[in-house]
Amino acid sequence: MRVDVGPLGGNLLEVAAVVNNSAFLLTPSLASQCGFSMKIDPLGNAMIYASLQNCFAQNVEDKAFTTVLSLRLHGNRLDEDELYQVAETCYYSAWASREIVCDRNYMEARADSRFGDPRRAVENQKWPMDAGFRITTLVFFTPAERIMKVTEARRRGYGIANTPSRLALRSPKTSPEIYTQNVAGMPMMVLKTSMIFEKKWLATQIDAAAACPILDGSVAFDQNTISWYLPRHIDPLISSQQFQLLEVHMGINGQRLDSAEMAARGYTMTVNDIHIIAEIPVGAVGGYFKSHVQDDQYFTSYTIEPMLELLWTEDIAHEDTRYKVLLPITTPLLSQPLEVTDNTLPEERLFKLLIGPLGSDVALMNITFPSEVLSVGDCNDRGFNVQEHRSHNGSFKVITLQVPFTDRVVLQMGEMGITVYSLHLTFGFLVLPEFAPFSHSDYLEARLADIVPPSISGGCDYTNFYVLVKYGTQDFQTIVGKQMLSSSLAQEYGYTDNGTHFSFAVPFTAPDVVFEAVESSSIRSRLDVALKNSETDNNLQEFTMACNFRTTLTECFPNGTMTALAVKLESVPSLNPSQLTLRDPTCGPSYSDDRYAYFVFSGNSCGTTRKFLPNIMLYENEISLPDELETRMKSSTDEAEYELKVSCYYDINSTHAVAFHTRSRRSEPYAENAKGELQVEMRLALDDSYSTFHSEENPIAKYLQQPLYFEVELMRSTNPRVSLELDNCWATLNDDRTSQPRWNLIINGCVNPVDPYQVVFHPVWADARVQYPSHFKRFEVQMFAFAEDQDNLSPQIFVHCDVVMCDARNPQSASCNRQCPN
Repeated sequence: MRVDVGPLGGNLLEVAAVVNNSAFLLTPSLASQCGFSMKIDPLGNAMIYASLQNCFAQNVEDKAFTTVLSLRLHGNRLDEDELYQVAETCYYSAWASREIVCDRNYMEARADSRFGDPRRAVENQKWPMDAGFRITTLVFFTPAERIMKVTEARRRGYGIANTPSRLALRSPKTSPEIYTQNVAGMPMMVLKTSMIFEKKWLATQIDAAAACPILDGSVAFDQNTISWYLPRHIDPLISSQQFQLLEVHMGINGQRLDSAEMAARGYTMTVNDIHIIAEIPVGAVGGYFKSHVQDDQYFTSYTIEPMLELLWTEDIAHEDTRYKVLLPITTPLLSQPLEVTDNTLPEERLFKLLIGPLGSDVALMNITFPSEVLSVGDCNDRGFNVQEHRSHNGSFKVITLQVPFTDRVVLQMGEMGITVYSLHLTFGFLVLPEFAPFSHSDYLEARLADIVPPSISGGCDYTNFYVLVKYGTQDFQTIVGKQMLSSSLAQEYGYTDNGTHFSFAVPFTAPDVVFEAVESSSIRSRLDVALKNSETDNNLQEFTMACNFRTTLTECFPNGTMTALAVKLESVPSLNPSQLTLRDPTCGPSYSDDRYAYFVFSGNSCGTTRKFLPNIMLYENEISLPDELETRMKSSTDEAEYELKVSCYYDINSTHAVAFHTRSRRSEPYAENAKGELQVEMRLALDDSYSTFHSEENPIAKYLQQPLYFEVELMRSTNPRVSLELDNCWATLNDDRTSQPRWNLIINGCVNPVDPYQVVFHPVWADARVQYPSHFKRFEVQMFAFAEDQDNLSPQIFVHCDVVMCDARNPQSASCNRQCPN
């Protein structure tokens, strides 16, 4: 019978047997006399074994055996003791003629107590024990005879019990009547007795014997395996030469195992002519490790309690014997040198180490550093993150520790651009419950190249942001605005690199620049630049520049024409510039994109108002969203309302004093004619940024209605007073500009009014490529084709333009001051 209790949690377990509501404390001597044993593993799990025929068992016809135990867990001074009562009933009827049990602290022989009536010996009739016979004397063979009365035997610790059909004799393994005998080369402790039964003038005897293996001499150890040798033929228990072994079983902790479970645990059992050999791997399931300390060195031992159960018969006697032995085996001390595994990654700036393996009964008490001693709690409070990690079966554990490079227990030393971090530490351990101390010291070192972050600086001029980046030791990606600085973008921004720095220039009108505010004659623009770590995606540096750039937002012409440029601001990210209008909602922009809206109107149109002030006349208008769009935007966003005031002042009465003097003309005025060459180039851009252009070598393929972005430039002229104007532009089927058919795109500087897809003019701003905007003209045409018949379209078209060079100082020239219908 086995009762499992636990875990005990460090409390002392006291076991008592209960009979008729009376508890009898099981002291070591009473336990061995009455058939009880107990073991506790390092995890605090207890196993209590009880013989079926123990002194306190309630026996019902030698078939049902009930044992009641009282379990008391002694608490500390603050907690009360815990008391439990356990009752277990086991049913057992398959008795052999003789049964022998070898437990850890006693040996027991059970036999059939019925014997023949001496008056009818010939009939071989069995008589029950209660027919007036009682045990009076025991004769021990040591091997010499030693006679002892029953009362004296019980006083010396022997357990003697009989029922009508069974007789039990139990002896502590320390009894002096036990002797040692070598059986098949294995030492065994042997107990042999004859028990005398008397009834008036009749007497009879029953022989009882037990033999149990001795650990020393029966068990062999190597580094990985425990081998237990049990004699196959146990001579002290066998009186016949006609011995037959019927069954052999192996088990653990008193419980049989089948072959599949043995194989899963790595157990093996072999039977030869001389021995039964059980082999168990060290560390196998069913046992446990215990920690030990010698000379501050750490050792472990492995303990397991295998069981062998045999059944044999002797043909002459026609009796069978069931033999069961439980043998606690503990290996010699096994050296268990602790190892520290350094898992430190210097880039994480954190020492990471693992120490082990350690038994489950080892506790880390403190860690000693050169400057201080810290408990485990102190370490965790400091952020050292001490953790235990147990193996799957709980036998061993490892301890992990993390120490930041920045903590004061870590020593630092710099050398040649490298910082060396070192950690000296000693782990202080205790083996429980013995409180045996031991320690382990180690040294860790990590080297890390000094981290120098990159830096950014910059400035502005009249048209550009200039950015200068100095390299550090970290890899990074450059983010300009909201996009990565790719090779194509770097080329557009004039990227240069000298190995230690790189620089680039971003025009204030570039898409990566945001507009913060608009003033009367300038735009406040901001450029954001970030250097992002390539691995962690975190920003290493962030840099922002905001500058005011002088820009002509409103132009007032003498003929009453007014122009205004509206820009999309950062504060209204959802604004669509093409939806902006003047006061008259029908007056939309002449040109717009996702950032700008360009308006052309006169002083007497589009809701423009006029005020007379002293000596001046004021024309005013405003640019905003139509009311219905503004209301819709307010309901869906919290953005500010967009409104831009536009005004022009004209002098009404002004007097200018002119001083002059005359002199006679020396000759008649004349005009001299001269010849010169001006070169004009027309090219096709990839998109409306006009930063990259198609090559001129091959025809360009486009789908119908796909936009074509044309740019016309006056080449090699540095005269800002020269203005290039588009006169006429048209398309033909071939490269002859006079050929037919012909489709007009621009007529007298204005769009063709009958063109269903009219030309869109794009404004030109000064940037890194454009020094004189008056030397450029840009326009957009949707791709079309000439229809040769109802089913065939022309495969190509040619675009031609006539241009006019004007004196920008003389806007009254008819060619340079054309007014197109709105």
